[in-house]
Amino acid sequence: SEKKALGFYLDGRVAAVLGTHTHVQTADEQILENGSGYITDVGMVGAVKSNLGMSVEAAQKRFLSGLKAKFDVVESGAVVFNAVFLEIDTRGKCLKIERVLRQAD
Repeated sequence: SEKKALGFYLDGRVAAVLGTHTHVQTADEQILENGSGYITDVGMVGAVKSNLGMSVEAAQKRFLSGLKAKFDVVESGAVVFNAVFLEIDTRGKCLKIERVLRQAD
């Protein structure tokens, strides 16, 4: 809700408000009333079989034991690429916002 509130607050002052945190692309892209683009979460770039890009095993060990474990970046396997394409006019208004999602082996 904080991202959405910030989007409305900045609407018309900025070209876009692009949120991220959960690394899961949301399907709520929109152009707000005063011309700012908005999406709650752009998504991530990283391994499909991962915990936010990190080794699943290390994440499980950390959660199950309560002890810190080194988060190793997954460097093989299928990958996901999330992004957002924005079209912005010379006045700084967002004309188009489009989610980009690609996955490759």
